[in-house]
Amino acid sequence: MTPPPASEPASLSRRLLEVILLFLKLGFTAFGGPAAHVALFHEEVVERRKWLDEQRFLDLIGATNLIPGPNSTEIVIHIGFLRAGWLGFLFAGLCFTLPAALIVLALAGIYVRFGSAPQAGWLLYGIKPVIIAVILQALLGLGKKALKDRLTGAAGVLVLVAYFLGVNEVALLFIAGLLVMLFKNLQKMKKPGTALALLPLAGGGLPALASIPFSLPVLFLTFLKIGSVLYGSGYVLLAFLKADFVTRLGWITDQQLIDAVAIGQVTPGPLFTAATFIGYLLGGAPGALLATIGIFLPSFVFVALSKPVIPRLRNSPWAGSLLDGVNAASLGLMAAVTWQLGVASLTDPLTLGLALVSLFLLLRYKVSSTWLIAGGALVGLASMIVP
Repeated sequence: MTPPPASEPASLSRRLLEVILLFLKLGFTAFGGPAAHVALFHEEVVERRKWLDEQRFLDLIGATNLIPGPNSTEIVIHIGFLRAGWLGFLFAGLCFTLPAALIVLALAGIYVRFGSAPQAGWLLYGIKPVIIAVILQALLGLGKKALKDRLTGAAGVLVLVAYFLGVNEVALLFIAGLLVMLFKNLQKMKKPGTALALLPLAGGGLPALASIPFSLPVLFLTFLKIGSVLYGSGYVLLAFLKADFVTRLGWITDQQLIDAVAIGQVTPGPLFTAATFIGYLLGGAPGALLATIGIFLPSFVFVALSKPVIPRLRNSPWAGSLLDGVNAASLGLMAAVTWQLGVASLTDPLTLGLALVSLFLLLRYKVSSTWLIAGGALVGLASMIVP
């Protein structure tokens, strides 16, 4: 994985501007959580702009699922590097996370002043059906590449079923990857000297802290620890935040934690911006800044460390088949989350119709998801005004 040639400064500047503009736009419009983000990225960088092909995009999804941190942010950082080198690496991540963090910061100020979280149910009412359609479009496109044979197809289906049986999603990723790798290389295992050492990245937690008064350094280090060890979807963040900030440190209440996660859900961008909200509650603007840096900084470090490995994974028969299994599992998990979102979001004829119309416009006329999300927000606003 190498950045664009340095001998083309004009082209590199243009590519960097493209990266900045795209991820700024997504930073303000990417609602719906990790599955929706992946779908939006797929539409923008694979289908519309042709920056990546299907296989490379799938490999990025698989690779980021194997490291801790917010997966959608890590995919953005990878794409930025591939498109515009190290400057793209930096600005892609910043442009995707900063808009959400600033919106959350503003809402945190309102919360502190008025003592409650602003209600945005009408916004999500109209946007979520559109997001369901966007994810379905991405599943159709990615499925053709990820489920490349009966083995990977079976892995995807089994992961989907196991998810609903309550099996841990991170365990499913590794199990599916290992099983596909072993089945595909069964004959090679009989040859002497064939071995594979799998060393998943594991974040070493910081030493447990005694219950102490609030301080900015401890706030930063706690969020740095969480960003370094959190595997799975952004919703796993709730458990980490409760363990550290409610139970261990006692700095916030359960209600404040729920409000922080709710704000992260109703704003665009990564759910991890709940850290910005908590940081502001505890330490004002400096606390919000340190909390945001602490939870997102590990993502940049992990991507920088893992990016040279991804091409080698694809070129190795063993590691490539491991990645095939992880990709199929990622698609199965994405389908499971889509079903859950659909059940929660498509609750009446209006939302069901909005999802179907959006899917038709995406598949038939390739309408930009940005416009569809804006239309969904207007429908939500109209539903609030007109009983």
